[in-house]
Amino acid sequence: MEYQEFICAIEKKMNGRLEGGVKASLYTAVKNNGRVKKGMLVEAPGVNISPTIYLEEYYQRFTDGESMDEIVEDILNFYKTLSCGQSWNEPRIGCYESIRDKIVFKLIHTEKNREILEDIPHMEMLDLSIVFYVLLDISRQGTATMTVGNQHMQRWNVTKEQLFSLACENVKRLLPAQLFTMQQAVDEILHSAHGGKKNLLEGARGTEEEFMYVLSNPIRSLGAACIAYPEVLDLAGKILEDDYYVLPSSVHEVVLVPKSKGMAPEEMDAMVVEINETQVEEEEILSNHAYIYEREARRLTMQKYRNC
Repeated sequence: MEYQEFICAIEKKMNGRLEGGVKASLYTAVKNNGRVKKGMLVEAPGVNISPTIYLEEYYQRFTDGESMDEIVEDILNFYKTLSCGQSWNEPRIGCYESIRDKIVFKLIHTEKNREILEDIPHMEMLDLSIVFYVLLDISRQGTATMTVGNQHMQRWNVTKEQLFSLACENVKRLLPAQLFTMQQAVDEILHSAHGGKKNLLEGARGTEEEFMYVLSNPIRSLGAACIAYPEVLDLAGKILEDDYYVLPSSVHEVVLVPKSKGMAPEEMDAMVVEINETQVEEEEILSNHAYIYEREARRLTMQKYRNC
């Protein structure tokens, strides 16, 4: 069974099981780096926020031999943990004064997201762009967010510079930067629910991990944005006592390596590219470049530029 047939079959079976007017429908989303993902949007009557459940992982389980009925049962149970049961207050979301203390930012690759960036306020940073979102909620199931678009900025009568200044204050409280050792990062990955998934952190294990640090936020989501936090790179330089490379492991974290302990710049770039191509999901790739932070100049730069 092909993937499109699979998701259509899932939609039909779920609608045969859902009750109370709840309806499942196919949903296509364009994610980071232009990645198109197909999922199941589950809508309840009278509720204006609905979870989307992406089905790639379930399709893999199906091709591995799990039955369709078992998968549908699992999806329904997962939906119960995600369903909100009540609407978000739309007037409150649209009111700048009500949500200004929840506006934060993330980093995405500029060139790979040109189409998305046309519709959202952003600030360029090397080959990356700072984009803004409202952090509506954080729970064990994940985060509820709303992307800040150009229409929001116009309605709120604010500039992108004002959004950035506000978000810099909010991230200190909502998503503070955390710097921890590579060993701590590896241990955390291996003990998490996604322990089998590799990324740059695991790829680096067994080299000189005692000199490597990971920079992210407490929820380990979109934590690469910490390199744009005020003073964070300066503080990291004081801890490492050296200029240092910044390796973009993913949109969720970066790895810091003292310059004296790293390889040649072109080798660092090559390592990032290889890991991105073999071990990081397309939508989670941040950049194919290694950066370097110069403490005296207080400046983050790319060693060289490729059109990628």
